[in-house]
Amino acid sequence: MSEHTEMTEEHSRQVAEEARERTWAGRSFLREIFLGNLRFEWISPFPKTELRPHAAAFLERLHGFLEADVDSEAIDRTGEYPRHVLEGLAKLGAFGMKIPPEFGGLGFNNVEYARALELCGRYDANIVAILSAHQSIGVPEPLLLFGTQAQKEKYLPRCARGAVSAFALTEPDVGSDPARLSTTATETPEGDFVIDGEKLWCTNGTIAELVVVMARDASDGRISAFLVETAWPGVEIGDRCHFMGLRAIENGVLRFRGVRVPKENLIGKKGDGLRIALTTLNTGRLGLPAACVGFTKRCAEIVREWSAKRVQWGKPIGRHEAVAHKVADITATTFAVESMTGLATELSLRERYDIRLEAAAAKEWATVRGWHIVDETMQVRGGRGYETESSLRRRGEDAIPVERMMRDTRINLIFEGSSEIMHLFMAREAVDKHLDLAAPILNPKATFGQKLRAFFAMLSFYVWWYPAKYIRRFTAPLSGELSGHLWFCERASRRLARAIFHGMLVYRQKLERRQAFLFRVVDVAMEIFAITASVARARSLRAAGAADAPSAIELADAFSRSARRRIERSFYELWHNDDVALFDFAQRVLDGRYRWIEATHGVTAPVGEPIEHRGAPPRTPRRSDTTLRDISG
Repeated sequence: MSEHTEMTEEHSRQVAEEARERTWAGRSFLREIFLGNLRFEWISPFPKTELRPHAAAFLERLHGFLEADVDSEAIDRTGEYPRHVLEGLAKLGAFGMKIPPEFGGLGFNNVEYARALELCGRYDANIVAILSAHQSIGVPEPLLLFGTQAQKEKYLPRCARGAVSAFALTEPDVGSDPARLSTTATETPEGDFVIDGEKLWCTNGTIAELVVVMARDASDGRISAFLVETAWPGVEIGDRCHFMGLRAIENGVLRFRGVRVPKENLIGKKGDGLRIALTTLNTGRLGLPAACVGFTKRCAEIVREWSAKRVQWGKPIGRHEAVAHKVADITATTFAVESMTGLATELSLRERYDIRLEAAAAKEWATVRGWHIVDETMQVRGGRGYETESSLRRRGEDAIPVERMMRDTRINLIFEGSSEIMHLFMAREAVDKHLDLAAPILNPKATFGQKLRAFFAMLSFYVWWYPAKYIRRFTAPLSGELSGHLWFCERASRRLARAIFHGMLVYRQKLERRQAFLFRVVDVAMEIFAITASVARARSLRAAGAADAPSAIELADAFSRSARRRIERSFYELWHNDDVALFDFAQRVLDGRYRWIEATHGVTAPVGEPIEHRGAPPRTPRRSDTTLRDISG
């Protein structure tokens, strides 16, 4: 690896590390799983926040509006939000769901807000996109968390009335690496700021009145957050982007050419931009899994009805084992998606509870499993799943929008932190305790005394911690119905903690580069979280005497059995894999060794030369700066 590459990588890591929360302000069920402690008593009985009357009434009105006034097929076909839809949502108060009543909003808590997005997710992902981008990551959330009273009084009433807001972080050359942010904010002698730069894929950006903009201080490089009005001079709305799905989403390019921002519009303190962004996303991410609950429930309904009435080979397709297994998996996983998302959302309401891991896990696991459910729903529906709803309607069949759902939901694995970034984020938190202990030893600038003190601190911690990870923890909450799955999770949690520790011993400072290893660690933790959430919910329904309790027990059992197989497979692959060989192979691909496989037979082209798209600039072959030795150690 070149010296420049190493310096750039180290700088990016340092910026990201400085932005993350360094301390744990409260409990975290998932963090304890990484440490080998299954604190089931923290989530059992399953928390349940009842909807307040005004929230329940809103959901009824929203349901009626979605049924009567939202033509999702037309929105998808035209790629536009009809004016009456946006005005109707504003009249309902949907743009102010999370805004307190004193600022003109409905004052929903996270549970009530999630119910609304779940309902929208069942109908139209385009509606989810505009509402969640506006409230989960747009202006309302960071102002509520970090804004001044004056900022709240000035802007929150506008947001509640329907002034659409957006969040601008991503740039043409910057995705998840904030160290490369190029948009600058230059402070004037008067204390105001002048912003210059360009933002890409800003959801709601092409219709937003208000935007949270992340920009780098031109003098010291620190990143700050600013509230910018798009009507100000110098703000340019560039091209609107068009995508495979979410055809109506107002996502595009924003350019800032000498935009003067009053000092009163700095959100939080100078240099706090990334921390504001990450904190906003911690709870903001819960909106997307809530929408996943909505569309997975719709998929379960579609699959159940179709598999019962579609007859092949003399009986309904759901009576054939191949399809029956898909029906079972979709139904049980839908229960788990709702349980895990519901638990994470409920935990966000608790005081002194650190939600960062639970929110990330809910977002990652629900979106991945949701995509799997949509894919399997299309397979069960067959040709009718692949056919558009308008075509189905013209032929006189039920216009079931599986094809549209597939296009719309694929983005969920990329939105608000890609699946890969979510894994890396959780993996970093998973090893947080171990890195805190080992940091002075790994730090080349640490003195001998600091290293010696760190060594004895590690020794005193691990001398009891490590042996305890082999000892079964007897606790009353693990007994009772479905206890077999809970005891499995208790063992798996201890086994996971040992695996993380062993990984640090084997790979040492190179562990962060062993991403496949870390991803499997995170996958195990998420599956444990999903099992325990499902079991806790089913058992709480049984304790409450709910009519659906017996079937909930069956759903939790069916899901847990399949999740346990996935956990065992991940544990096996931690140490039995071809990760290094695959990485080595990929580097040879990048070096151009296999370009010949890209050629089409019968097309005249020089041997060994790439076949370019017509009109594209010539591609310059280059060798990768990263070698296998750099990655594997």
